[in-house]
Amino acid sequence: MFDMGFWELLLIGVLSLVVLGPERLPVAIRTVRDWISSAKKFSEGVKTELKEELRIDELHENLKKAEQSDLQNLSPEVAESLKSLKEAAEMVTRPYENSPTKSALANPLADSIKSPSSEKQEHKPNS
Repeated sequence: MFDMGFWELLLIGVLSLVVLGPERLPVAIRTVRDWISSAKKFSEGVKTELKEELRIDELHENLKKAEQSDLQNLSPEVAESLKSLKEAAEMVTRPYENSPTKSALANPLADSIKSPSSEKQEHKPNS
């Protein structure tokens, strides 16, 4: 990565041990490790966002091509992009449908809410 060999790393290790001392060296190593891991996470996030933006841009270009050709004689890639756009639009407009918990969430309140007349009947004292 930085074109450093074993002897360079050994020299850096000895110098850091002399400068920082044995008490502060582990803390410094953890700090540098955390900086490197946060930089990697940030770069992965940026890379993921760029890929998603490029994909969205490609979908928009394919949609423009489809509109220009009046949705007839579409190439397979444009037709696939149009299909994925329609699926995404359906997921946004109706996200609760087609979910596995739809039936469980359909009437949770209807079962727990009772009418006032049924509550009176349940709480009647026996006389």
